[in-house]
Amino acid sequence: MKKAVHNITVLLADDHTVVREGLRMVLEAEKDIRVIAEARSGREAVGLVRKLRPDVVVMDIAMPLLNGFEATRQIIKFFPATKILILSAHSDDEYIDQIVALGATGYLIKQSSAQVLSKAIREVKKGRFFFSAEIEKRLEAKNRKSPGRDGVLKKKNVRLSSREAEVLQLIAEGKANKEIASELEISIKTVEKHRQHLMEKLNIHDTAGLTRYAVSAGIIENSSQSTIG
Repeated sequence: MKKAVHNITVLLADDHTVVREGLRMVLEAEKDIRVIAEARSGREAVGLVRKLRPDVVVMDIAMPLLNGFEATRQIIKFFPATKILILSAHSDDEYIDQIVALGATGYLIKQSSAQVLSKAIREVKKGRFFFSAEIEKRLEAKNRKSPGRDGVLKKKNVRLSSREAEVLQLIAEGKANKEIASELEISIKTVEKHRQHLMEKLNIHDTAGLTRYAVSAGIIENSSQSTIG
């Protein structure tokens, strides 16, 4: 009698359909990995994790409505059994430090091979850290201490709450207060309060400035950059 194989359940979170389709094809060739859902935004990813509780989320960083940073923070806070593996075109030290501080277990660049991706999924499922070779070398070279996992966005010594980070992203994406209120299911007055708190904390007093900050903090991508996140 054959021993039952326990499939590792995976959620793919990337706003590019062609990327998700490619990842699904690669992973479906593995006997022990099963893709159970796909998400086009960080917000959709959080909702699907709540519903399906996958073993691993393969997460992009640059996504609309809710980026990979904030989605990672929320998933790890509320669904700690689900492991996060970042798969991004970005490999900046600041991105890596921030995502590891939030509690992600792995970080791959999108140039990684299918074999490396499959291996990474298996490793993070076991609770082990896994990084692309070049990222691993940089981390070892820095010999840095493990960061605290306090679940707040850090940039230039400013600490934003989870909700403030969500509001900031939507502001930077050009959403009006009414649209933000609808998206987050809060009142317009509450959105206005969050906007005011953001301006006070960041010492920025216009929407253009908030948008520039969001780009510098990696919350959204600069429109002049590649759309592959």
